[in-house]
Amino acid sequence: MKLQQAKRHQVKLRIGLSGPSGFGKSFSALLLAYGMTNDWKKIALIDTENNSASLYSHLGNFNVLSLDEPFTPERYIKAIQLCEQADMSVIIIDSISHEWQSKGGCLEIHEQLGGRFQDWAKVTPRHNAFLDAIILSKCHVITTSRRKVDYSIDKGSDGKTKVSKLGMKEITREGFEYELTVNFEFLNDNHLVSASKDRTGLFAGKPEFIINSSTGKKLIDWCNEGISIEQIKNEINSCTTEESLKLIYAQYPHLSKELYPIVVARKEELDNLSSQVIPNEQIIQQPNPQENEFSIK
Repeated sequence: MKLQQAKRHQVKLRIGLSGPSGFGKSFSALLLAYGMTNDWKKIALIDTENNSASLYSHLGNFNVLSLDEPFTPERYIKAIQLCEQADMSVIIIDSISHEWQSKGGCLEIHEQLGGRFQDWAKVTPRHNAFLDAIILSKCHVITTSRRKVDYSIDKGSDGKTKVSKLGMKEITREGFEYELTVNFEFLNDNHLVSASKDRTGLFAGKPEFIINSSTGKKLIDWCNEGISIEQIKNEINSCTTEESLKLIYAQYPHLSKELYPIVVARKEELDNLSSQVIPNEQIIQQPNPQENEFSIK
């Protein structure tokens, strides 16, 4: 445990786009990704929408990974890993709603287990593993999710039951928005969005707007401010003790997946160096005939 001064670190972006079907989520996600990379070849789109990504092939030669049912958390995780192994810069998951509410998704898994409250104990870890794959990815990740009208059924003061419209709700497990850097909500089919969550400060409280590639450029410029991954790697490689390695690693929990192999490699180097030094108890002492004492050789 160590108290230290707050620092701004370069991070991987986690961006959410949510709205009803037909509001332009996929198109906007691709423009965002291009603004972030300026290279279509470094963008991968995980397509769960019946190959709808082909509608936007005119934009550029981005990569597509078609994901069909069953939409289990594990299949999403495998798709993310394939994109990482292909050295993509940005992964678009279009959409995450299927992981929650589609064939093979978490709600169906829960129902197949019996639909009891205690059955969530088996479903929740699988869903959390899916979230971890997004949060800990070495790539920037853009997710899209569908929204639907949310209602509540209440009893009025007269005892009569009434249905109230609460607004639009994302089709995914509640709380997903907390994991995002920015979450854009589509307001209408004219593609206008507003930021319902914004850790960057670039969009909060600003008028609604239409997402384009310059939006992605703003986000990546913000992301690149602060301490870079390369600077952290250099800091790790300059460590001379295991304790200092642990302290640095603990400072960057959001980068643990990227930093772990570097920390392990440096620890092995330190272990090899320490093994080359002869411990005191192994030093051979021989008698000095002249002084009748022992000298170290």
